[in-house]
Amino acid sequence: MRVSSLLAAPFLLLGTLSFAAPAPPASSWSVTSQPARLVNGSPVLFRVRAPKAAHALSGHWLSHDLEFSFDAKTGTWFALGGVSLETKPGTYPVELRADDTPGHTTVFTRQVRVFHQRYPTIVLTVPGKYTAPNPEDQRKIEADQQVKADAFKTASAAREWSGSFELPVKEEISDVFGIRRTFNGSVKSTHQGLDFRAPAGTAVKAINDGTVVLARPMFFEGNFVVLDHGQGLLSLYLHLSKIDVKEGDRVSKGQEIAVSGGTGRATGPHLHLAIRWQGVYLNPAVLFSLRLP
Repeated sequence: MRVSSLLAAPFLLLGTLSFAAPAPPASSWSVTSQPARLVNGSPVLFRVRAPKAAHALSGHWLSHDLEFSFDAKTGTWFALGGVSLETKPGTYPVELRADDTPGHTTVFTRQVRVFHQRYPTIVLTVPGKYTAPNPEDQRKIEADQQVKADAFKTASAAREWSGSFELPVKEEISDVFGIRRTFNGSVKSTHQGLDFRAPAGTAVKAINDGTVVLARPMFFEGNFVVLDHGQGLLSLYLHLSKIDVKEGDRVSKGQEIAVSGGTGRATGPHLHLAIRWQGVYLNPAVLFSLRLP
């Protein structure tokens, strides 16, 4: 499978005169989403045209906050969001709040449907220490988990990404997002990323602008890099043979950050790329298909 086939009530505010107005007729709002058909595990781009000239727009979707930016070229607001793998099919509200004049907020809700996506199951074999770690390895795993948890907490609220996301390597896809995997006949997990069939030594590039929040070896991930793109959006690069950046570095879209390999829990050389948004893992292939301002 090639990459090209996958990328296809009042509210009190600050000040005594602040209040929220009833929502205008639905026809005066424009709310669209991309992709048009949302499924569990999918990232989503919301575009909103508010009924009045708003100086700020915020939103809420599936218990997550949406951070909107204004696109002057189209006169619309845009925000990235996502649907977790665990989200059941159904209709869910996108709740919007537009601050249009001093002390005045307009609220509006649009229902958006989520469909169910079935994901396949595969069986894999890896060295035994990755399914039955000894006490020393278990201590390393627990330490890694804490390091990752601490790093994820540092995600920037400000948007660093700009424009559409680019592929980290130009290689074929070997495993897709959402696959349910069984390792050595016993350990079950869900593949929360996209695997590229990148030979060892392939240059790995940043998929968008961001800040390096992790760049070190881990037990399962091998040599591991995490970029913070702002607004809770992270990209994770696993099984690297070499890391070319350090924690705290600012990187640009397309900049080489590492070299691919087969370190950690890997069946062979490849690049595993994961996308994490506000604690939820999303399908990278869909993110690459989104047309972003």
